[in-house]
Amino acid sequence: MRSKKNAADDILRGPRAESFAKATASMLGFADSPSGRPLSDPRRLHPKPPFEKQTQPWPGLAGQMTPRPDHGEDSYKGSGRLLGRKALITGGDSGIGRATAIAFAREGADVALNYLPEEEADAEEVMDLMGEAGVKTTAIPGDIRDEAFCIRLVEDAARDLGGLDILVNNAARQQARESILDITTDDLDWTFRTNLYALFWITKAAVPHLRPGSAIINTSSIVAFDPSPHLLDYSATKAAILNFSKCLAKQLAERGIRVNAVAPGPFWTALQPSGGQFPDHLTKFGHDTPLGRPGQPAEIAPLYVLLASNEASFCTGQVFGATGGEAGP
Repeated sequence: MRSKKNAADDILRGPRAESFAKATASMLGFADSPSGRPLSDPRRLHPKPPFEKQTQPWPGLAGQMTPRPDHGEDSYKGSGRLLGRKALITGGDSGIGRATAIAFAREGADVALNYLPEEEADAEEVMDLMGEAGVKTTAIPGDIRDEAFCIRLVEDAARDLGGLDILVNNAARQQARESILDITTDDLDWTFRTNLYALFWITKAAVPHLRPGSAIINTSSIVAFDPSPHLLDYSATKAAILNFSKCLAKQLAERGIRVNAVAPGPFWTALQPSGGQFPDHLTKFGHDTPLGRPGQPAEIAPLYVLLASNEASFCTGQVFGATGGEAGP
């Protein structure tokens, strides 16, 4: 009598191996390629500079950028990795937040989306895309510089979704300035309240809702490791977010809640033409990375999916980079 092991071995070698491989490829959606998913040269996968000179008023819209960023609208395919999870994402209308929202929804998570009222046009597109995934969604526009709104944001998200187990603190303000002499107290307050104070308020309000197995993911930046001389206040907040994440991870480990950070390099998002870069620099944005181009939001969303999923169960207090080869975590 042949053992189960021998029967399994027969599948993995000999004449049946090829048909087994084809069946597996078909199941995973790779059947269009004879060798599975084809390789893609990362240098040529997305647009590279020079880009068209462009500016927008803050906070900027992805829909008005040239070229339009790729948030995974047509490319991201889910596999149920976040089925039944309930996520709140700030800054979810465009950029990294938008790509993460699309990916989470296609992985089966219900999503609450926060954004500024001025970003409604972009947010409507995201809500439609998430709705197509068949998950529960809720839009909660508002300015996270207001502590009272931050608390209400979390309560509304938990109420509308029926709970909360993923928090993505992603919203940010970035404004390039030549010198510290050009940064006003109002500028400093705006950046710190958006990037750092709001992250604290929202996280504090969210923790009582989070159960063991929940995840908090904070967006830091490469400038936490290699600060830009033109992003003094922004760089300071991103370094603080990195340390906040590491410290909070130690606090919440005993509750079974994981906390990690993602540190993007140069990414093609609405932050950049709306004051995040000087217009002349924007035309060559990302050219100095080893890959010779900026990242697209679709290329970093899988990191957020991983950190939110059970596959990252032993990852907490860590920083994950996507920098195109530049120095980072």
